[in-house]
Amino acid sequence: MPVFKTPFNGYSVKFSPFYENRLAVATSQNFGILGNGRIHVLDLTPAGPITELCSFDTADGVYDVTWSEDNDNLIVSAVADGSVKLWDLALPPTANPIRSLHEHTREVHSVDWNPVRRDSFLSSSWDDTSKLWTVDRPASVRTFKEHAYCVYSSVWNPRHADIFASASGDCTVRVWDVREPNSTMVLPAHEFEVLSCDWNKYDDCLIATASVDKSIKVWDVRNHRVPISVLNGHSYAVRKVKFSPHRDSLIASCSYDMTVCMWDYRVEDALIGRYDHHTEFAVGVDMSVLVEGLFASTGWDELVYVWQHGTDPRAP
Repeated sequence: MPVFKTPFNGYSVKFSPFYENRLAVATSQNFGILGNGRIHVLDLTPAGPITELCSFDTADGVYDVTWSEDNDNLIVSAVADGSVKLWDLALPPTANPIRSLHEHTREVHSVDWNPVRRDSFLSSSWDDTSKLWTVDRPASVRTFKEHAYCVYSSVWNPRHADIFASASGDCTVRVWDVREPNSTMVLPAHEFEVLSCDWNKYDDCLIATASVDKSIKVWDVRNHRVPISVLNGHSYAVRKVKFSPHRDSLIASCSYDMTVCMWDYRVEDALIGRYDHHTEFAVGVDMSVLVEGLFASTGWDELVYVWQHGTDPRAP
């Protein structure tokens, strides 16, 4: 299956919600510690190879990228200098970024576009906050500050335009309603830092969380005292967790153990697939909304893989 070599270390990969053959990749020089960043927009070709449609350079590392749900040419990136940058693929690189939003006081670690109210997006930062933005405003709409440590991920609920969840190094996940002054729920999700969370696409009350403790947990917000499932199988911190857009019980994860795993949390032997194609930390994974079973991953080995579930990502 196709593989693409980037000059920097991969941090995040996201399929376009508009084109089944397009994805964006966020990368950072020197493992994101110091140096430049680059966003790659890649196309899968019928013959197999991945080709680069365009790329955008930044003065600092790029930790995450998300596609607009409203404009097929617009992407947003989370940058290590504390900025959130908007890029327009229809414009030349010299005309980009079309906007640079600089309110966070530390590195921005994640961005997520609202799939319901399609003019807004979230950013999460090591300054312990999440921020709500809209495309047409040069300043954030609101800042959410209750976490006691870095916010690594904030993710919109797939069905409710005003609800999102945030995962933090303070070991909790909080659920927010942007119409309310404070968070509406606190999940004491793990005993160690929570690096990622995601909502189930079919049951808007289910959240998956991933932690430094090597586990993934699935929670029902209607009764969140104990998780409904605990998935063990990674040997190091779980960096990213994603619910499938096609199967309600399928979860993908990637880890510092250099693997990408597939889980069905409803069956006894929940680990249904393990891919060990990366040779450094696997830190980004995504599943295509448009093509069932199509996966992409990236890692610190500077490689981007795209493959069909059940096949070898390294196979030509």
